[in-house]
Amino acid sequence: MKATDAAILALVILLWGGSLPVAKIGFEVFPPLLLMTLRFGLVAVALAPFYRMPRERLKDVLLLSVVLGSLHFGCMFYGLQEVEAGTASLLTQVQVPFSAMLAALFLNDPIGWRRAGGMVVAFAGVVVIGGEPNLGDSLLHVGLILLAALAWAFGAFHVKRMSGPGGQPPNGHMLNGWIAVFATPQMLALTLLVEDGQWEALTAPDWRGWFAAAYMAVAVVIIGYGQWYRMLARYTLNQVMPVMLLVPVMGVVGGILLLGEPLTWRVLIGGALVITGVAVILIRRPRTTLPMPTSTS
Repeated sequence: MKATDAAILALVILLWGGSLPVAKIGFEVFPPLLLMTLRFGLVAVALAPFYRMPRERLKDVLLLSVVLGSLHFGCMFYGLQEVEAGTASLLTQVQVPFSAMLAALFLNDPIGWRRAGGMVVAFAGVVVIGGEPNLGDSLLHVGLILLAALAWAFGAFHVKRMSGPGGQPPNGHMLNGWIAVFATPQMLALTLLVEDGQWEALTAPDWRGWFAAAYMAVAVVIIGYGQWYRMLARYTLNQVMPVMLLVPVMGVVGGILLLGEPLTWRVLIGGALVITGVAVILIRRPRTTLPMPTSTS
């Protein structure tokens, strides 16, 4: 890999790894679902006008807007209120074993003993992290984050089915843009139903909320996804997928540096188990993992 491309991948990992810590900063101004409404709205405005959605893709994109939009991001960011950003970054990695399980169930892709071992190790890491004392009153929110990871895995599985046997996946910017078009009103309805104080937050003279929304829309989606797809077109999955293992590491580092989150032994050991299990699945059989960024994006 060329040094410049390696540097670009490093930048992408840095941007994605900072997503959850930056979101937590945004929560200090905007309620979580309102923040996601703004995130989707910005992505829709930035991408949808420039990428035509094929008519035959309408039902698929509508489904993805519910699964990857309302369900995934709704659960993720509502759960993130009571879970540290670094911990959430590690927990979301179970989307990889979830994806492998769905591939085995619906695509007749045998798991094999190596990937099965990777799944066991990854889920053992989740159990270790779940025993963290400061999560004792937040198990519901941990469950929401795990549900978000499962929703991401289902969405990735559906994108795989949209590709067809041996086919290319749909254009990533088209999907992001049009998913955002349909997800924005869904998230708006959710924030109006379960949150309050939206107008006061929107008119507050505090730049942190708007920075968080812009970061997630521009840095994470438009820049991050754009460069990721370019790297996928230039290199094999074997070359680029392993770097995804650095995303949760950057999430933990970002939580420590930006939010002052502690690094406990449970998070350290559990995180190491999760990343090791995911590494076995990704590196041994990367073709079964879809070329999509992590759910923290």
